[in-house]
Amino acid sequence: MRDKSSATARTTVTADRIFGLGLGALGVLGFSLSLPATRIVVQQLDPWFVAFGRAVGAGLLAWAYLRVTGAPRPTRGQWQRLPIVALGVIVGFPLFTSMALLTQTSAHSAVVIAALPAMTAVFAVLRAGERPPRLFWIVSAGGLLAVLAFLGASGAVGGALTLPDLFLLAAVVLCGLGYAEGGALARELGGARTICWALLLSLPITVPITAVAAAASPPRADALGWSAFGYLTGVSMFLGFFAWYAGLARGGIAQVGQVQLAQPVLTLGWSALLLGEVVSPASIAAALVVLGCVVASQRIRQSPRTVVARREAGAGAS
Repeated sequence: MRDKSSATARTTVTADRIFGLGLGALGVLGFSLSLPATRIVVQQLDPWFVAFGRAVGAGLLAWAYLRVTGAPRPTRGQWQRLPIVALGVIVGFPLFTSMALLTQTSAHSAVVIAALPAMTAVFAVLRAGERPPRLFWIVSAGGLLAVLAFLGASGAVGGALTLPDLFLLAAVVLCGLGYAEGGALARELGGARTICWALLLSLPITVPITAVAAAASPPRADALGWSAFGYLTGVSMFLGFFAWYAGLARGGIAQVGQVQLAQPVLTLGWSALLLGEVVSPASIAAALVVLGCVVASQRIRQSPRTVVARREAGAGAS
Protein backbone atom coordinates (compact mmCIF):
# COMPACT_ATOMS: atom_id res chain seq x y z
CA MET A 1 0.00 0.00 0.00
CA ARG A 2 2.85 2.32 0.83
CA ASP A 3 4.58 1.53 -2.46
CA LYS A 4 1.39 2.30 -4.36
CA SER A 5 1.01 5.60 -2.53
CA SER A 6 4.62 6.50 -3.28
CA ALA A 7 4.11 5.71 -6.96
CA THR A 8 1.02 7.90 -7.04
CA ALA A 9 2.90 10.73 -5.36
CA ARG A 10 5.77 10.47 -7.85
CA THR A 11 3.29 10.49 -10.74
CA THR A 12 1.61 13.59 -9.34
CA VAL A 13 4.91 15.41 -8.89
CA THR A 14 5.99 14.49 -12.42
CA ALA A 15 2.67 15.63 -13.87
CA ASP A 16 2.89 18.92 -11.95
CA ARG A 17 6.44 19.46 -13.17
CA ILE A 18 5.52 18.83 -16.82
CA PHE A 19 2.40 20.99 -16.60
CA GLY A 20 4.36 23.70 -14.81
CA LEU A 21 7.06 23.58 -17.47
CA GLY A 22 4.43 23.94 -20.21
CA LEU A 23 2.80 26.90 -18.48
CA GLY A 24 6.21 28.49 -17.91
CA ALA A 25 7.11 28.07 -21.59
CA LEU A 26 3.80 29.70 -22.56
CA GLY A 27 4.57 32.61 -20.26
CA VAL A 28 8.06 33.04 -21.72
CA LEU A 29 6.60 33.01 -25.22
CA GLY A 30 4.27 35.79 -24.13
CA PHE A 31 7.17 37.79 -22.65
CA SER A 32 9.56 37.24 -25.56
CA LEU A 33 8.53 40.42 -27.40
CA SER A 34 8.75 42.63 -24.32
CA LEU A 35 12.16 44.16 -25.01
CA PRO A 36 11.62 44.83 -28.74
CA ALA A 37 8.16 46.26 -28.04
CA THR A 38 9.52 48.48 -25.27
CA ARG A 39 12.32 49.65 -27.56
CA ILE A 40 9.74 50.62 -30.20
CA VAL A 41 7.38 52.45 -27.89
CA VAL A 42 9.89 54.44 -25.81
CA GLN A 43 11.12 56.06 -29.02
CA GLN A 44 7.69 57.69 -29.27
CA LEU A 45 6.28 57.87 -25.74
CA ASP A 46 7.72 59.01 -22.41
CA PRO A 47 9.32 56.02 -20.63
CA TRP A 48 7.51 56.84 -17.37
CA PHE A 49 4.20 56.83 -19.26
CA VAL A 50 5.14 53.51 -20.88
CA ALA A 51 6.16 51.87 -17.60
CA PHE A 52 3.19 53.00 -15.50
CA GLY A 53 0.57 53.47 -18.21
CA ARG A 54 0.74 49.83 -19.20
CA ALA A 55 0.28 48.93 -15.52
CA VAL A 56 -2.84 51.12 -15.39
CA GLY A 57 -4.31 49.41 -18.45
CA ALA A 58 -3.47 45.98 -17.08
CA GLY A 59 -4.89 47.04 -13.70
CA LEU A 60 -8.24 47.81 -15.30
CA LEU A 61 -8.20 44.40 -17.00
CA ALA A 62 -7.35 42.85 -13.64
CA TRP A 63 -10.27 44.61 -11.96
CA ALA A 64 -12.63 43.27 -14.63
CA TYR A 65 -11.25 39.74 -14.28
CA LEU A 66 -11.55 39.68 -10.50
CA ARG A 67 -15.06 41.08 -10.64
CA VAL A 68 -16.30 38.64 -13.30
CA THR A 69 -14.75 35.61 -11.59
CA GLY A 70 -15.85 36.66 -8.10
CA ALA A 71 -12.36 36.03 -6.74
CA PRO A 72 -12.11 36.04 -2.92
CA ARG A 73 -10.03 38.78 -1.35
CA PRO A 74 -6.50 37.85 -0.23
CA THR A 75 -5.84 37.21 3.42
CA ARG A 76 -3.94 39.69 5.56
CA GLY A 77 -0.72 37.75 5.12
CA GLN A 78 -1.16 37.62 1.36
CA TRP A 79 -1.81 41.38 1.20
CA GLN A 80 1.52 41.90 2.95
CA ARG A 81 3.35 39.92 0.27
CA LEU A 82 1.64 41.43 -2.76
CA PRO A 83 3.63 44.73 -2.59
CA ILE A 84 6.82 42.71 -3.13
CA VAL A 85 5.32 41.26 -6.30
CA ALA A 86 4.25 44.73 -7.43
CA LEU A 87 7.66 46.25 -6.70
CA GLY A 88 9.37 43.65 -8.86
CA VAL A 89 7.19 43.07 -11.91
CA ILE A 90 4.82 46.04 -12.04
CA VAL A 91 7.12 48.92 -11.07
CA GLY A 92 10.78 47.86 -11.09
CA PHE A 93 11.20 45.84 -14.27
CA PRO A 94 8.99 47.96 -16.57
CA LEU A 95 10.47 51.26 -15.35
CA PHE A 96 14.15 50.30 -15.48
CA THR A 97 13.88 48.52 -18.85
CA SER A 98 12.00 51.50 -20.29
CA MET A 99 14.75 53.84 -19.09
CA ALA A 100 17.47 51.56 -20.44
CA LEU A 101 15.88 51.05 -23.84
CA LEU A 102 15.74 54.76 -24.51
CA THR A 103 19.35 54.49 -25.66
CA GLN A 104 20.18 50.79 -25.59
CA THR A 105 19.18 48.16 -28.16
CA SER A 106 16.93 45.27 -27.26
CA ALA A 107 19.60 42.78 -28.42
CA HIS A 108 22.18 44.20 -26.01
CA SER A 109 19.56 44.33 -23.25
CA ALA A 110 18.85 40.64 -23.75
CA VAL A 111 22.41 39.91 -22.61
CA VAL A 112 21.77 41.35 -19.16
CA ILE A 113 18.24 39.97 -18.94
CA ALA A 114 19.71 36.50 -19.56
CA ALA A 115 20.79 36.60 -15.91
CA LEU A 116 17.15 36.69 -14.79
CA PRO A 117 16.64 32.91 -14.39
CA ALA A 118 19.66 32.71 -12.10
CA MET A 119 18.41 35.67 -10.05
CA THR A 120 14.96 34.05 -9.84
CA ALA A 121 16.57 30.86 -8.53
CA VAL A 122 18.47 32.85 -5.89
CA PHE A 123 15.26 34.47 -4.65
CA ALA A 124 13.50 31.08 -4.81
CA VAL A 125 15.95 30.04 -2.09
CA LEU A 126 15.66 33.29 -0.11
CA ARG A 127 11.90 33.90 -0.38
CA ALA A 128 10.23 30.60 -1.32
CA GLY A 129 12.25 28.10 0.69
CA GLU A 130 13.40 26.05 -2.30
CA ARG A 131 16.71 24.18 -2.14
CA PRO A 132 17.93 23.21 -5.64
CA PRO A 133 20.84 20.76 -5.58
CA ARG A 134 24.37 21.70 -6.71
CA LEU A 135 23.92 19.99 -10.08
CA PHE A 136 20.96 22.28 -10.79
CA TRP A 137 23.17 25.35 -10.35
CA ILE A 138 25.81 23.85 -12.66
CA VAL A 139 23.26 23.14 -15.40
CA SER A 140 21.71 26.58 -14.97
CA ALA A 141 25.13 28.22 -15.30
CA GLY A 142 25.71 26.21 -18.48
CA GLY A 143 22.50 27.53 -20.01
CA LEU A 144 23.37 31.10 -19.03
CA LEU A 145 26.86 30.79 -20.53
CA ALA A 146 25.40 29.38 -23.75
CA VAL A 147 23.07 32.37 -24.11
CA LEU A 148 25.84 34.87 -23.35
CA ALA A 149 28.24 33.15 -25.77
CA PHE A 150 25.63 33.21 -28.52
CA LEU A 151 24.75 36.84 -27.99
CA GLY A 152 28.42 37.75 -27.81
CA ALA A 153 29.18 35.92 -31.05
CA SER A 154 26.22 37.60 -32.74
CA GLY A 155 27.59 41.02 -31.85
CA ALA A 156 24.99 41.88 -29.20
CA VAL A 157 27.70 42.39 -26.58
CA GLY A 158 29.98 45.36 -26.84
CA GLY A 159 31.30 48.38 -24.97
CA ALA A 160 31.80 49.09 -21.28
CA LEU A 161 29.24 49.09 -18.49
CA THR A 162 26.95 52.08 -18.95
CA LEU A 163 24.05 53.70 -17.09
CA PRO A 164 21.51 51.74 -19.19
CA ASP A 165 23.33 48.55 -18.16
CA LEU A 166 22.93 49.54 -14.51
CA PHE A 167 19.22 50.12 -15.14
CA LEU A 168 19.00 46.64 -16.64
CA LEU A 169 20.82 45.09 -13.69
CA ALA A 170 18.36 46.77 -11.32
CA ALA A 171 15.52 45.42 -13.46
CA VAL A 172 16.93 41.89 -13.22
CA VAL A 173 17.26 42.01 -9.43
CA LEU A 174 13.77 43.41 -8.85
CA CYS A 175 12.15 41.14 -11.43
CA GLY A 176 13.80 38.05 -9.94
CA LEU A 177 12.37 39.04 -6.57
CA GLY A 178 8.92 39.63 -8.09
CA TYR A 179 9.00 36.31 -9.92
CA ALA A 180 9.99 34.30 -6.85
CA GLU A 181 7.53 36.01 -4.49
CA GLY A 182 4.74 35.83 -7.05
CA GLY A 183 5.43 32.19 -7.82
CA ALA A 184 5.32 31.32 -4.12
CA LEU A 185 2.15 33.35 -3.59
CA ALA A 186 0.54 31.72 -6.62
CA ARG A 187 0.64 28.43 -4.70
CA GLU A 188 -2.10 29.96 -2.55
CA LEU A 189 -3.88 32.43 -4.84
CA GLY A 190 -3.29 30.93 -8.28
CA GLY A 191 -1.32 32.59 -11.07
CA ALA A 192 -4.09 34.79 -12.46
CA ARG A 193 -5.27 36.15 -9.10
CA THR A 194 -1.72 36.83 -7.94
CA ILE A 195 -0.92 39.23 -10.78
CA CYS A 196 -4.45 40.68 -10.78
CA TRP A 197 -4.41 41.59 -7.08
CA ALA A 198 -0.88 42.99 -7.41
CA LEU A 199 -1.99 45.17 -10.33
CA LEU A 200 -5.07 46.35 -8.44
CA LEU A 201 -2.98 47.13 -5.35
CA SER A 202 -0.64 49.22 -7.52
CA LEU A 203 -3.31 51.47 -9.06
CA PRO A 204 -3.06 54.23 -6.38
CA ILE A 205 0.57 54.62 -7.46
CA THR A 206 0.44 53.85 -11.17
CA VAL A 207 -2.57 56.08 -11.98
CA PRO A 208 -1.18 59.41 -10.65
CA ILE A 209 2.30 58.80 -12.09
CA THR A 210 0.75 58.00 -15.47
CA ALA A 211 -1.36 61.16 -15.29
CA VAL A 212 1.64 63.34 -14.43
CA ALA A 213 3.74 61.77 -17.23
CA ALA A 214 0.93 62.28 -19.74
CA ALA A 215 0.49 65.92 -18.68
CA ALA A 216 4.22 66.61 -18.91
CA SER A 217 4.58 64.90 -22.29
CA PRO A 218 1.24 64.30 -24.04
CA PRO A 219 1.33 60.77 -25.53
CA ARG A 220 1.55 60.72 -29.31
CA ALA A 221 2.52 57.64 -31.29
CA ASP A 222 1.84 55.99 -34.63
CA ALA A 223 -0.04 52.72 -35.10
CA LEU A 224 3.09 50.64 -34.51
CA GLY A 225 3.86 52.46 -31.27
CA TRP A 226 0.36 52.03 -29.89
CA SER A 227 0.32 48.37 -30.99
CA ALA A 228 3.55 47.80 -29.04
CA PHE A 229 2.04 49.58 -26.04
CA GLY A 230 -1.08 47.40 -26.32
CA TYR A 231 1.05 44.26 -26.33
CA LEU A 232 2.97 45.43 -23.26
CA THR A 233 -0.33 46.10 -21.48
CA GLY A 234 -2.39 43.07 -22.44
CA VAL A 235 0.24 40.34 -22.78
CA SER A 236 3.53 41.33 -21.15
CA MET A 237 1.90 42.88 -18.05
CA PHE A 238 -1.27 40.79 -17.81
CA LEU A 239 -1.98 37.52 -19.66
CA GLY A 240 1.63 36.34 -19.72
CA PHE A 241 1.67 36.27 -15.92
CA PHE A 242 -1.41 34.04 -15.79
CA ALA A 243 0.66 31.20 -17.24
CA TRP A 244 4.03 32.23 -15.79
CA TYR A 245 3.05 32.39 -12.13
CA ALA A 246 0.93 29.24 -12.39
CA GLY A 247 3.91 27.46 -13.96
CA LEU A 248 6.32 28.64 -11.24
CA ALA A 249 3.88 27.48 -8.56
CA ARG A 250 3.31 24.04 -10.04
CA GLY A 251 6.73 23.14 -11.40
CA GLY A 252 9.03 24.82 -8.88
CA ILE A 253 10.21 28.42 -9.05
CA ALA A 254 13.90 27.69 -9.54
CA GLN A 255 13.40 24.96 -12.12
CA VAL A 256 10.63 26.47 -14.23
CA GLY A 257 12.43 29.80 -14.04
CA GLN A 258 15.19 28.27 -16.18
CA VAL A 259 12.80 28.16 -19.13
CA GLN A 260 13.42 31.88 -19.45
CA LEU A 261 16.94 31.12 -20.66
CA ALA A 262 15.27 30.67 -24.03
CA GLN A 263 13.86 34.20 -24.05
CA PRO A 264 16.92 36.01 -25.52
CA VAL A 265 17.05 33.46 -28.33
CA LEU A 266 13.31 33.80 -28.89
CA THR A 267 13.69 37.57 -28.99
CA LEU A 268 16.16 37.31 -31.84
CA GLY A 269 13.95 34.70 -33.49
CA TRP A 270 11.07 37.17 -33.52
CA SER A 271 13.44 39.68 -35.09
CA ALA A 272 14.14 37.23 -37.90
CA LEU A 273 10.46 36.43 -38.40
CA LEU A 274 9.08 39.95 -38.18
CA LEU A 275 12.02 42.05 -39.35
CA GLY A 276 13.64 39.72 -41.87
CA GLU A 277 16.91 39.29 -39.99
CA VAL A 278 19.01 36.21 -40.82
CA VAL A 279 19.10 33.37 -38.27
CA SER A 280 22.62 31.94 -38.28
CA PRO A 281 23.66 28.34 -37.60
CA ALA A 282 25.15 29.62 -34.34
CA SER A 283 21.72 30.73 -33.16
CA ILE A 284 20.27 27.29 -33.88
CA ALA A 285 23.15 25.64 -32.02
CA ALA A 286 22.70 27.98 -29.05
CA ALA A 287 18.97 27.29 -29.00
CA LEU A 288 19.63 23.54 -28.87
CA VAL A 289 22.15 23.95 -26.03
CA VAL A 290 19.72 26.11 -24.06
CA LEU A 291 16.91 23.62 -24.66
CA GLY A 292 19.17 20.83 -23.44
CA CYS A 293 20.00 22.76 -20.26
CA VAL A 294 16.32 23.45 -19.61
CA VAL A 295 15.44 19.77 -20.08
CA ALA A 296 18.35 18.72 -17.85
CA SER A 297 17.29 21.14 -15.10
CA GLN A 298 13.84 19.55 -15.09
CA ARG A 299 15.27 16.04 -14.63
CA ILE A 300 17.39 16.88 -11.61
CA ARG A 301 15.97 15.49 -8.40
CA GLN A 302 14.91 18.22 -6.00
CA SER A 303 15.18 18.33 -2.23
CA PRO A 304 12.17 17.03 -0.26
CA ARG A 305 11.39 20.53 1.01
CA THR A 306 11.03 21.87 -2.54
CA VAL A 307 8.92 18.90 -3.66
CA VAL A 308 6.55 19.27 -0.72
CA ALA A 309 6.14 22.99 -1.36
CA ARG A 310 5.33 22.36 -4.99
CA ARG A 311 2.84 19.59 -4.24
CA GLU A 312 1.05 21.86 -1.81
CA ALA A 313 0.34 24.22 -4.70
CA GLY A 314 -2.48 21.87 -5.71
CA ALA A 315 -5.39 23.18 -7.67
CA GLY A 316 -4.85 26.73 -6.44
CA ALA A 317 -1.97 27.25 -8.88
CA SER A 318 -4.09 26.60 -11.95
